Amino acid sequence: MILVPSILSADFGILAEQIKKCENAGAEWLHIDVMDGHFVPNISFAMPVIKSIRKYTDMFFDVHLMITEPERYINDFIDCGADGVTFHIEATDFPDRCIEMIRSRGKLAGISIKPDTPVERIIPYLEKVDMVLVMSVEPGYGGQEYITAVNEKIKYLREIKGEYFKIEVDGGVRENNIDSVLAAGANVIVAGSAVFNGDIESNIKRLMR
Repeated sequence: MILVPSILSADFGILAEQIKKCENAGAEWLHIDVMDGHFVPNISFAMPVIKSIRKYTDMFFDVHLMITEPERYINDFIDCGADGVTFHIEATDFPDRCIEMIRSRGKLAGISIKPDTPVERIIPYLEKVDMVLVMSVEPGYGGQEYITAVNEKIKYLREIKGEYFKIEVDGGVRENNIDSVLAAGANVIVAGSAVFNGDIESNIKRLMR
């Protein structure tokens, strides 16, 4: 299991310090949500933020593009330090182009679906990507409750992709439900408020038990 702290829930005033705490606690990936106010009704980190924190850590930057027409910016985010880029199937008419752009730069290519999107939408691309991100809340805001119905999507993806494929889950995962998410077949777990609310290092160690 890979635990991926999401900086959407971090204290931006001491962001570098909190990232270092995540790293010290054993987290190897960092989840960075990019929101454009169009695909989702909120705005978050852009290229300057990623570039500025890149110099403070060697953690794997798991960049989640919640933006319309992600193909316009994929190379820019990679240039700023993204190690993996995940885009939404609902946000582009050119998923193959997005995948090729990411993989041609030697980065991990991920594809994501919202809670209401049928998993069949991404079936044609599963042999081309390195990871699927199943959103377990409506994208755009942190602190929401986990939508348990997505567990069926996770189970289905695990059945067809086998043991080692990366299935990431983002939204509402906490200490009291992480076991059921893992049991469904997820192996990359994004956690925001469950990490950053309270003692970061203790929270991470409890989630990674």
